[in-house]
Order: sequence, then C-alpha cells, then structure tokens
Amino acid sequence: MLDRLRHGAGFIVSGLIAFSTDAGVLWLLTRFAGLDPYSARIIAILVATVVAYFAHRRLTFAMARPPSMSEFVKFASVASTANAINYAIYAGMLFAVPGATPLEALLVASIIAMGVSYLGFRFGVFKKSTP
Repeated sequence: MLDRLRHGAGFIVSGLIAFSTDAGVLWLLTRFAGLDPYSARIIAILVATVVAYFAHRRLTFAMARPPSMSEFVKFASVASTANAINYAIYAGMLFAVPGATPLEALLVASIIAMGVSYLGFRFGVFKKSTP
C-alpha cells in the first residue's frame, strides 16, 4: 500500500515538474523571445520531455540502474505519442476556442495526455520497477 502511494505521489510530482517546465519555457518563449505559441510549444515540449525522463525515473519508478540511451529512447517514443496527442489538443483548442490562452490550452491538453503517458511509461519503459 505504501509503495503504491509513493508511486502515485511520484507520478504526480514528476508530472507537475514536467508541466511547470513546459509552461515556464512556453511562457518565456512567447513573452520574451517573440515566438508564436505553436513554435514555442514544440521547444517547450522537447525541454519538458528531458526533465520528465529524469523526474519519472527517480520519483515515480525509483530506478536503481543508471540511465541509458536505450531507456531514454523508449521513454522518448512513448512521450512522443503522448506529446503528439497533447499538441493536437493544444493547437485545436487555440484554433477552435476564441480567447483561449496558450497556458489554458496547455493545461487541458496535458491533463488528457497524462493517462497515455502513464500507461506507456509503466508498461513499456519502466515496467521492471513498478510496484
């Protein structure tokens, strides 16, 4: 029971770290670098994916072995699918919902894509260490 609680809390904390990275980079690039919200989001997703990898392997899945390139490639593959879903919802919301801000669209898209990423990470990338 305690393992499941730690695992769930680790997933939430890791997700919040990745989300904060994504939102922070998005905000900085749209506010100060003059990038449009679509281009800025692609860069933000790439940065957040690297941050998410290290956060999830430590906090969610408590991996004992050192990180490897093959593990990161698996993680990036799963993350790419979740990120494609996330980006499609984000862009669709900005396009279809007048007045939606990039951060509002990011929040909605991230919540929906969260389930896809968790299942892929748990059963495809870090399957040996889950409780």
